[in-house]
Amino acid sequence: MENLSLHLTPFQRKLLLKNLETNLRAEYRRRIEIMLLADAGKSQAEICKALGCCPETARYWIVIAQTGKAHLWDDRRIGRPKTVNDSYIVRLKELVSHSPREYGYSFGRWTAQWLGKHLAQELGTQVSSCHINRLLKEMGLSTRPKKDMIEENQNIQNHKIRIQDLSQGSWQRIQQM
Repeated sequence: MENLSLHLTPFQRKLLLKNLETNLRAEYRRRIEIMLLADAGKSQAEICKALGCCPETARYWIVIAQTGKAHLWDDRRIGRPKTVNDSYIVRLKELVSHSPREYGYSFGRWTAQWLGKHLAQELGTQVSSCHINRLLKEMGLSTRPKKDMIEENQNIQNHKIRIQDLSQGSWQRIQQM
């Protein structure tokens, strides 16, 4: 008796069965199982009950099988895409340890937004300001100046210069001192 296949080509069915034998994450395994069950004529409700998946997931992968795209079962990655690699981290550390003026900017302190813009232009990887701050925190770095630097700047600001009119009377008082 011949295997009745409703949606999959023999190649796709063989590919899915072969991948099912490998050590896959549960989510990928479920994708393949949904398409194989749909190909065997099971309804969406039957598939959801058998695999314990939500109707939306089953519907999506049934449609993928029906449209002849079952071989693309691993194209939609699971989870947040990894956009930050080791070279990105190294470059981020390097930028934070130098003044933005060294790179042609007019401001004296990096912000996460400017770090993101600079790295996107330089490396082609766009990352949100929140994620940049998270990365900096993980590395023990910050775009904010250290506390001792803030205190030093405040001490400089506390030295006030007094400017006054040096007319005849005030000039004589200064000479008497």
